[in-house]
Amino acid sequence: MTNDLIAKAAIDRRLAEIITPVIEDMGFELVRVRLMSAKSTTLQVMADKPDGGIEVDDCARISTAIGTVLDVEDPILDEYSLEVSSPGIDRPLTRLKDFEAFEGYEAKIETSDLIDGRRRFKGELAGVEGDEVLINVEEGTIGLKFEWLTDAKLVLTDDLIKEMLRQRKASGAIDETEFDDIEEESSEGDDA
Repeated sequence: MTNDLIAKAAIDRRLAEIITPVIEDMGFELVRVRLMSAKSTTLQVMADKPDGGIEVDDCARISTAIGTVLDVEDPILDEYSLEVSSPGIDRPLTRLKDFEAFEGYEAKIETSDLIDGRRRFKGELAGVEGDEVLINVEEGTIGLKFEWLTDAKLVLTDDLIKEMLRQRKASGAIDETEFDDIEEESSEGDDA
């Protein structure tokens, strides 16, 4: 069963059922799926590697694979465009394990019902306890049941950016020697 943070509307959940096996067979995870209808219809699919660090080429491969399956299943009545992307640095938190993985980082969380008179919470993630997401807010640490959440995402902070860069370097996704060439080229032009 797909949770509401990954797929909110009924059509999103149906799409998630179709595309999740395709993505998982390729070694990726579905982070979020949204069918957006405005002037035109767009299917937004967010995927990641289990250990993070999805690349543009991965998104292209996923897009091709999903497109093929959706052509066969044909769950979307209108013409649509397909967008496959990485979660980004200020990523949505859609699975319980996301709240554990990003413990110590700032997040914004929204709930379906009022909890102590409010629906929006901003603070430092303090991990997970059972089926509750823990977050440090001004009043102290509170626990929000995962099923109460309607939206959650990381807040873009310097610490988060540094950690993402560190992870990408560690995984080999960033080759620091590429940046050496850029510095050399720019310093050569300074002589003129």
